[in-house]
Amino acid sequence: MTGLDRRSEVAADGPGEGHRRGRRPLGRLVRALRPENPGSPAEAEQHDRTPFGWFARAVRVPGRERRVLVQSAKATLAATGAWLLATLVLRLPQPFLAPYAAVFLVEATVYRSLRGWLQQVGSVATGVLLAAVAAQLIPWQAVALAAVVFVGLLAGSWRRFGSAGVWVGVTGMLLISYGTAREPVLLGDRLLETALGAAIGVAVNTLIFPPLYGERLAAAAGRLAAALAGLLESLSDLVRRDDPSEDLDDLLSQAQDARSQVLAAEEAVGLTREGRRLNLRRGRPTAGVHHERPLRTLLGLWPAVSQLIAAVRATADGREHPFEYPWPDAREAVADLMHHLAGAVQAVALVGEPVELDECRALLDKLEKRLLTAEEDGVPARLGLGSLTLPARLLLDQLEQR
Repeated sequence: MTGLDRRSEVAADGPGEGHRRGRRPLGRLVRALRPENPGSPAEAEQHDRTPFGWFARAVRVPGRERRVLVQSAKATLAATGAWLLATLVLRLPQPFLAPYAAVFLVEATVYRSLRGWLQQVGSVATGVLLAAVAAQLIPWQAVALAAVVFVGLLAGSWRRFGSAGVWVGVTGMLLISYGTAREPVLLGDRLLETALGAAIGVAVNTLIFPPLYGERLAAAAGRLAAALAGLLESLSDLVRRDDPSEDLDDLLSQAQDARSQVLAAEEAVGLTREGRRLNLRRGRPTAGVHHERPLRTLLGLWPAVSQLIAAVRATADGREHPFEYPWPDAREAVADLMHHLAGAVQAVALVGEPVELDECRALLDKLEKRLLTAEEDGVPARLGLGSLTLPARLLLDQLEQR
């Protein structure tokens, strides 16, 4: 039984199976935190969707669950610390902006936290200044409130403020509505507590387990390799047939799925690189440096795979083109080549594993010699064979340059 089959059985078993056996919640949590058989892939990869199962994975397995748990704990620590420092040490009255700024600056990456600190402080400072000016120039509170909200939301749309721009208008509105916009001391308090909370949030996110996303690269590489290899295997099966046109719709659907994996992989690369910027843990294995190159190799294969799909569709679907389906023995060699390329693509995602290309080179040399020498195939069939061989050559070149 393969690993995929075992995971399917475990997923089908589901979290409800434990309840049917009369397991108690505490016992399930203990068993989840300490697997009975750590060497069993089924036990290790069990996906319990209950809160106990989620918490157990967060404690035991590095990944999304643990990152969410750690970031939540850090945000709680930052908010509490900002509130205590503002109230007990600085004795600021009602420092609601301090914990707010601290929570929202425990960002997904250290770089975003530092950028968010500047945006947060800038937007709140602009809102405070706007409220002070409106309170001095407009004697009617309702009119001042309307002016501050309108001008603040317009100013907050400046792209330099980012997602914090909305707080230009909101901060001004709060100050006008609370009646503190005419008191310079209270305005200064708002600025101080915002800067304090934001600084604590940034410090906590930077110094305490700053987030890394290396596991996303490994997962994205595995999914993309499986998608591309699956496409190549499907193409191999199609090319072997004399009349494969009825399967072309399924091929297009499979290609769309692979395209989605390409976009997800590009996003993973961007987030992982950003996560390493200014990160004190960027040298750790979890930073994903070892998986970045294989993933970039896989991303570079997508254009050639797309061309190969287009070539198979053009040769197999009708006779409206100046080239036609190659002869059966030539198609058999092309199918074998695609099959071996699929195996090589899967091997790329396994860091440290060799990628065997000798059989691919031999088959491609055989096809290219046939293009030059097999005049009995006829020009249309040789053109069709050439349209399939060229993308395969591009694929092989990309794999050799990985």
